[in-house]
Amino acid sequence: MTATPAHPVDGQPRTAAYWPWLVWALALIGIDQVTKQWILSLYQYGDWTPVTSFFNIVRAHNTGAAFSFLAEAGGWQRWFFVLIGVVATVLIIWQLRKHPAQKFFCFSISSILGGAIGNVVDRLQHGYVVDFLDFHFGGWHYPAFNVADMAICVGAACLVLDEILRARRAKRSAASA
Repeated sequence: MTATPAHPVDGQPRTAAYWPWLVWALALIGIDQVTKQWILSLYQYGDWTPVTSFFNIVRAHNTGAAFSFLAEAGGWQRWFFVLIGVVATVLIIWQLRKHPAQKFFCFSISSILGGAIGNVVDRLQHGYVVDFLDFHFGGWHYPAFNVADMAICVGAACLVLDEILRARRAKRSAASA
């Protein structure tokens, strides 16, 4: 039996495919867009429905980035954030192709990919991102967010955890050598 040849750049087996990670990103985009369309069809801007004492469904529009960063910038930020999303998409797909066998890493960045594209679709379609999850406590409201935002945050947290675990493995490997 012959061994599977390694990729010349990173030593990963050539049989490792990155398409499952693209499917995961597409699933996140689909869930994100379906939930946003649901909100757009049922709620007018600013409408809200209390669900619990600390959570509402609300229709909010965000022309900025996280925590409404640059929301009042006058319109140019729409295209700036679209450009960032396109650049991130290219870089993430490149990394998925380069490291398809690193499952946790690929899960992390494909989650970020799905969230980024989900919000880019909103910016292109509406000029703003549709947010609808509103958590609050004692009159203070956390900024409303959506499924794409959750995917980006989970992906970023997993990416940090992946790097911590990778550093620990490298440290153990160096100590045992």
